[in-house]
Amino acid sequence: MVTLCFDFGNTRLKVAVFNNDQFVEELYLQNDSVETIHELLIKYQPQKTILSSVINHNAAIEKLLDEYSIFHKLSADTALNFTTPVGKPQTIGADRLALMAAAVHFFPRKNNLVVGLGSCITYNFINQYHQFLGGGISPGMDMRFKSMHDHTALLPLVSADWNLPLVGYDTKTNLQSGVIFGMASEIDGMIEKYANKYDNFNVVLTGGNSGYFAGQLKNKIFADYNFLFKGLYALSELNNCKA
Repeated sequence: MVTLCFDFGNTRLKVAVFNNDQFVEELYLQNDSVETIHELLIKYQPQKTILSSVINHNAAIEKLLDEYSIFHKLSADTALNFTTPVGKPQTIGADRLALMAAAVHFFPRKNNLVVGLGSCITYNFINQYHQFLGGGISPGMDMRFKSMHDHTALLPLVSADWNLPLVGYDTKTNLQSGVIFGMASEIDGMIEKYANKYDNFNVVLTGGNSGYFAGQLKNKIFADYNFLFKGLYALSELNNCKA
């Protein structure tokens, strides 16, 4: 049984293909047009689809997905494998709901901190009783690079590099060192604060920029680039149960 899990974020439009419960591949979409989505549906013939979106996507594709598959849109009405005792479910981002679903599915009965590295850094904490208590949000890597360029007269816009020095030797490497090593220290510091408060503790690092930081952190983590997709699949199985 094929399931397509759509993740429309602020930076990229992505879809993951699952065959039963096995992750097969990830695809990047050029746009959210009806034509683009229709081509995917014809190619993969999914029995189930799920959409997580934090943008104003093309509403017409929801009708298309519903016509070609058993479709679910992640929302405040989504059935969850956890509870949200703090705040209102409708205020929680769709991406964070998916990450928490994956944490409960793969690491049940643990105090889980899921660190998502995308446009922003999201710290998402769910306790061992499967209660999502919230967390924190701070600027992501690309946002930090862009902010220093936009809010100064002379600093250039640079991007990350895998082989950056700790001690920058020019403007570019100074900016790279400050952002990447600064973020690594921030993430380590946040992990330590949670670890000091909670036992039976587990950390998951995920998101598009996680590759830059998995090897930089001193704390023990579980890195899974596809963790959000796996959460979407778990929620699809829970909500698309009429198949």
